[in-house]
Amino acid sequence: MVRTPLTPEERERGRFLGVLLREARGERSMAEIAAAAGISAETLRKIETGRAPTPAFFTIAALAGALGLSLDTVAGACAAAGPTAEAAVA
Repeated sequence: MVRTPLTPEERERGRFLGVLLREARGERSMAEIAAAAGISAETLRKIETGRAPTPAFFTIAALAGALGLSLDTVAGACAAAGPTAEAAVA
């Protein structure tokens, strides 16, 4: 099975998801949040840096739960990803 290359918009949404999760994590360690979500710290690192721009739904749901974010908040923020998306996090 060959995976279709991601569009620039999909990459941007993935980058913004990483920014959103990193901001929500705050001072908590990557290892702490990853363990609470049931994923590896390396997976969280890849998501936060945009190297894994399309994580599985259940991974996002687990991270949202560990960070105290609703899925509506995550979906709404990522849907708005674009030139003004960083302002929404700040």
